[in-house]
Amino acid sequence: MTTKVSVEDLVRSPALQLRVLAGRAGLSRSVSWAHVSELDDPTPWLLGAEVIMTTGIGVPRGAAEQGAYLERLDDAGVSALALSAQLHVPPLHPEFVAAAEERGMPVLEVPLAVPFIAIAQEVAAAVQEDARQRLGAQLQVFGALRWLAAEDLDSATLVRRLERLSGYDVYACTPQGRPLLDGVPVPDLAVIPAEPDAPPTIAGGFVLPVPAPGGPAGFIVAFEREGARPAGLAVAQHIATVAALRVAMERHDRETLRREGAETLAELLQDVLDPATARRRLGRLGLTGEMVLLVVRGVPGEALLRALDEVPHLLLRRGEDHHVLGPSAVCTAVAALPGLSAGASRPFPAGESTRVAQREAGWAATRSGESGKPLVHYGEDTTGRWLPDDPWTLNALVEHVLGQALAYDAAHGSQLVTSVRTWMERDRRTEEAAQVLHIHPNTLAYRLRRFADLTGRDLSSSAAFTEVWMAIRAARELDM
Repeated sequence: MTTKVSVEDLVRSPALQLRVLAGRAGLSRSVSWAHVSELDDPTPWLLGAEVIMTTGIGVPRGAAEQGAYLERLDDAGVSALALSAQLHVPPLHPEFVAAAEERGMPVLEVPLAVPFIAIAQEVAAAVQEDARQRLGAQLQVFGALRWLAAEDLDSATLVRRLERLSGYDVYACTPQGRPLLDGVPVPDLAVIPAEPDAPPTIAGGFVLPVPAPGGPAGFIVAFEREGARPAGLAVAQHIATVAALRVAMERHDRETLRREGAETLAELLQDVLDPATARRRLGRLGLTGEMVLLVVRGVPGEALLRALDEVPHLLLRRGEDHHVLGPSAVCTAVAALPGLSAGASRPFPAGESTRVAQREAGWAATRSGESGKPLVHYGEDTTGRWLPDDPWTLNALVEHVLGQALAYDAAHGSQLVTSVRTWMERDRRTEEAAQVLHIHPNTLAYRLRRFADLTGRDLSSSAAFTEVWMAIRAARELDM
């Protein structure tokens, strides 16, 4: 039988991930077969031109014995020795490496994630009649890189083409089991390995990590399709590579849109866009109809991005606050985040000035932090509707009702107004309000009495209580 593959061909195969430890000068050696042997002397059973694969059980530990072991294999015509990483291979002595270099005997390291059968299949495929079919499939799948560059294919169409070429049904998911590529089905999570370097072979196909900076972006699962001619691990590996490029492209597109969205939101918050331009930009970013503006505090930006991943939105960080503009669904998306303190404006038409919405969302976010509610919608407290929009009138109300208490707080460093507001927000539950303020209930009771003395308003009176509450709301409107 004519040999059609060399050691170098195996080393170059991206699916096998082989690393040359020694004997690089012999990479041109021909390979007729790949065989597993854990014997310290397998040569009586060899015909020559084999790749011997071992987990290391038969490799001697002594320096001289290791050198003799390699020389026996080379004398028998072995093309290369493939050692499995992280299993039973003992430390390789300089004598062993020197013998390999002197003789030009390739010594290869096989990653734990690559089973020996994958090497055997690769050799067999190269020397058998179906080699052309496998190679053709590999080249055509590799040609998907050209599709990515030349055609505007969505992920689902791209994967359907790869399925036809490869003979596999292809699935994709993130490490958490969420969709990885738009329109590509998610596999049964039972086949997803716990570790990214796990063996790729599963019943009826392969599961392969989709490489990305910082760790796998997810996994590709390829199941043999009934009636098709599956093209092997190498083609499945190529599909995973194409998927990695597609994921990188989608991430780049999302990042580009995110930056464009942040720039647009910054201009909206500065109120420098006319309504027509604003609507046109928002429409290009997938935002139409009624919007809400959120001010989010206490949540890392990465967690916020993950929560908003499936909702159209604009996101901008300003100081410690994150501003989010989008449909009302953004409220649902972020509401369950731990440690959240957020406020939402009332809905307003896309493209309309955000000046009022900013004030509403900021006030609601502050109210969220004070009340302990993760998300507060402006307008939930219906007393706010009775307050005028005129800052001068609001300021006059605050000064008239709270002026003496505010002056006392400023002069003595006390917290009379804060204590009264917290007590009112907790529906006059003294112990709960005291706990929030980190003071004794008796201390809070004293502050309430002192406030009443200074303002001349007995908080047990409904009229006085209402007047004080409206003044406190007005102070909040003025960010006092």
